[in-house]
Amino acid sequence: MAEQCGKNQRQKIILASGSPRRRELLGAMGYEFAVLAPDVDENVEGRAGDIVGVLAERKGRAAAGQCHDGEIVIAADTLVSLDERPLGKPKDDGEAAAMLRALSGRSHDVYTGLCVIDTAAGTTSVDVERTRVTFRPLSDEEIAAYVATGEPRDKAGAYAIQGGAAAFVSGYDGSYNNVIGLPTERLAERLNRIMA
Repeated sequence: MAEQCGKNQRQKIILASGSPRRRELLGAMGYEFAVLAPDVDENVEGRAGDIVGVLAERKGRAAAGQCHDGEIVIAADTLVSLDERPLGKPKDDGEAAAMLRALSGRSHDVYTGLCVIDTAAGTTSVDVERTRVTFRPLSDEEIAAYVATGEPRDKAGAYAIQGGAAAFVSGYDGSYNNVIGLPTERLAERLNRIMA
């Protein structure tokens, strides 16, 4: 998989994300793609659903500005929201444990902003997908053991539903892949329209 976009590149799709989870999900959809993870200002205020839409579009436009030959650019951003309070990636293990204690025995929302830019047509779409996730009550020992694995460190809300935190989830309503970081069902709809 190429790491930069340019005129000699065969891939038509550019994933504007450094997330290995998003790479896995897009690859599982059967698409060939290149990865271009632009640096953007991620300081955005507001509700989680609004923030992820703004950041996804910001990442998508930054990547599209570096691409040529009519590529399709895909960008995404994910946040957990508890009581309308956005939970991003924890700064340290203490904050990760605090986030997990707050989520314990509660329902929360996971929002992913999805931006798809068709550079050939000059069109941009931005969608925000929401999945409701419920955690069973967690003990302090469970939280400490999970934090000690290191898995929560680079995850929004300090957990990976596809990893060790799968045992914490008592139910969810919406797209499972959205919680991982890419709403593949919505993305497939967008790509099918562009590539039809």
